[in-house]
Amino acid sequence: MKISVVIPALDEEQAIGSVVQDVPGDLVEEIIVADNGSTDDTVSRATAAGARVVHEPRRGYGAACLAGAKATRNSEIIVFLDGDHSDDPTELSVVAGPVMEDKADLVVGSRLKGRLEKGSMPWHGRLGNRIIVLLLRLLYGADITDLGSFRAIKRATLFDLHMEQLTYGWPVEMVVKAAKKGWRIQSVPVPYRRRLGKSKVSGTVRGSIMAAYYMFWVPLRYLWKD
Repeated sequence: MKISVVIPALDEEQAIGSVVQDVPGDLVEEIIVADNGSTDDTVSRATAAGARVVHEPRRGYGAACLAGAKATRNSEIIVFLDGDHSDDPTELSVVAGPVMEDKADLVVGSRLKGRLEKGSMPWHGRLGNRIIVLLLRLLYGADITDLGSFRAIKRATLFDLHMEQLTYGWPVEMVVKAAKKGWRIQSVPVPYRRRLGKSKVSGTVRGSIMAAYYMFWVPLRYLWKD
């Protein structure tokens, strides 16, 4: 099955080149970097490494992911991963495998069940993930262990979800809507590394607060919504 890799990016010049180069070429049809308004050399370094760059002027993680997904061409599966070096692209077969083998409709890489490099995730990030995962199990029966960014989903399946959350709520919205449709969701352990550069989420007070807000608000918002 043809795979497109979508990498949302905002000012990731330190890492984006190596991230693109580490994507296994034998498995992937195309690599798309969805630039979210970078002011550094992210675009030129991504292009030099072999990625196709699309631009999304609307700020937001979800906006960049959606723009990248819409830019995919003939692939049947989309794999999302971050461009800051925290996700390891060489683990792509682990994440995409269950979708390719028709054993899952959505696969989420679990950092908490994988190998966490020292300093890769602050304590409040680990705690928040455990709480939201428990909430998703209680409300939707979603059998996952983390809400990581490294995930795989069929292209047609993704667009059938009609994603709406264009900022911090994108990751949890995908799981919530897939669970409501009764789709097969699976977690697989993946390693998680210290990112290069400053995190836009856990690295700032505002980012941490907004991410926490959306992580709890989105599951409640869609609980009674068709």
